[in-house]
Amino acid sequence: MKILIAGKGQMGRKIKATAEAKGLEVVGMVDALDLSVLDTLPEANIVIDFSHPANLSWVADYVLEHECPLVYGTTGISSAQLRELRALSDRVPVFYSANYSYGVAVLLKLLRTAVPLLKDSFDMELVETHHRKKQDAPSGTAKAILQVLNEDQSFSEVFGREGFIGPRGREIGVHALRGGTEAGEHSVHFFGDDESITITHHATDRQIFASGALRAADFVFCQSPGFYTMDDLIE
Repeated sequence: MKILIAGKGQMGRKIKATAEAKGLEVVGMVDALDLSVLDTLPEANIVIDFSHPANLSWVADYVLEHECPLVYGTTGISSAQLRELRALSDRVPVFYSANYSYGVAVLLKLLRTAVPLLKDSFDMELVETHHRKKQDAPSGTAKAILQVLNEDQSFSEVFGREGFIGPRGREIGVHALRGGTEAGEHSVHFFGDDESITITHHATDRQIFASGALRAADFVFCQSPGFYTMDDLIE
């Protein structure tokens, strides 16, 4: 693989270092402010983007022009941008996930089993924690978890609570904590009568996301055009 990394932030630098440690070639790191350097770089045959939603436009143009796969992990994208990724997958392989941790993929799989068994007799709450610099809330991973908890959209989704709110209704509470250098923690609480269950994934280092991105790149590199997720990777 000859990898082009979109963005020059902490995740981009970590992906670059991890790729090079594995003996992979990184042809360059580019963001929307220096697109002119694209013409000076060797041609890549896969793009990895964990940067900012604003980069999606030029990234999409690049993968279409060079007919190469895209590994996309940027969070905070709009529904229109998600549709753009799905449309892009008609022509090139696109691997998309809000979280590239293998453990989070397993967590989602566990929840798909647990939620149907618990949702009608247990109250569900979701709490996510990230470092002080994270810009979007709730996290992309929390949104993915929420989709599993509320797949049939039968619960209202309450993002934080304050004031005199009265008794709990048929709802799922979602709470975002921000501080320090926390790499990421996601906890789903099931509160029943006289018992409770908590399922938690705690990331101690964002290295797991860089390693997961390269695992996804290795998977999608030889795939046909299509839209791939972590479910495809762990099957």
